[in-house]
Amino acid sequence: MDHRYIVVEGPIGVGKTSLTNLLTERLGSRRILEVVEENPFLSSFYADRQKFAFQTQVFFLLSRFRQQQELFQQDLFRSVTVSDYLFAKDRIFANLTLASDELALYDRVFEALGPRVPQPDLVIYLQAQLDVLLHRIKKRGREFERKFDAGYLESLTHAYNDFFAHYQDTPLLVVNTSDIDFVHNEDDREDLLKTIANAKSGVQHYTPRSRRG
Repeated sequence: MDHRYIVVEGPIGVGKTSLTNLLTERLGSRRILEVVEENPFLSSFYADRQKFAFQTQVFFLLSRFRQQQELFQQDLFRSVTVSDYLFAKDRIFANLTLASDELALYDRVFEALGPRVPQPDLVIYLQAQLDVLLHRIKKRGREFERKFDAGYLESLTHAYNDFFAHYQDTPLLVVNTSDIDFVHNEDDREDLLKTIANAKSGVQHYTPRSRRG
């Protein structure tokens, strides 16, 4: 595989960490996982988004930046690295949850940090229908997601689609996971991994084997 730094992205519950783990195992790569559970404001945010949005978002921004800086301090390109988040996506959540004055302050911090993080060689954007995402979130049973708002997830999914519809910073592979199971179905898994290995420049859309003519 030519890609040395691969990022897997998508809305909550779409399977980012599962694919990151599969790629890590297959490639023998270094794995970078977003530390979600360590955010002390997250449970409060799901209970009252308006009140706790700014604290939650700033914590995530600084946590993600610290991880990215650690990539710089290591030899990023000595081995393949796979991450389950894209630093630039942080602003998707900020745009969705912050009030205008909070967003203005957030943007000043984001713009100072953004140029100081490494760019991936390939971004894999995972999509899924809303009902599929809700089912996966419920199935994994995280305590802080028990009060998860379906309306928020729907808005987040639309925001993700809009973000990646205009994304041009790196090569992009778009994968709709609603009708595939790359975790438990070997054919789906091998077909997707082959597509990832062959992904080139520009934007590509993955078509499941069952839909090809």
